[in-house]
Amino acid sequence: MEERCSHCSTKYKIEPSFFFGAMYVSYPVGLIFAGIAFILSYLVFNLNLIHTYLIIVLVMFAALPVILRLSRNIWINFFMTYDKTKSIGNRNVPKSLSPKNSTFK
Repeated sequence: MEERCSHCSTKYKIEPSFFFGAMYVSYPVGLIFAGIAFILSYLVFNLNLIHTYLIIVLVMFAALPVILRLSRNIWINFFMTYDKTKSIGNRNVPKSLSPKNSTFK
């Protein structure tokens, strides 16, 4: 995940406790992924419970990066809103000072 927003240069890593909140969001997001894997494998494809469990574990392992990023995005949207007027495209900022070209971190 990018360190700053490419449009408004908002810092995504607000504070360490921010990730604790995102962790609470990642649990229900993970349950949705696991529920979909269960419904597809057990109810649609009629696999036994052992195979269904293994598929759920594989799906959760493969989807972990997506779940983490999605939960951080959901959590940050509770506290911040996108303001189009603060977009880099709407400001007169030289390209050399844009967040992608910045040497400061």
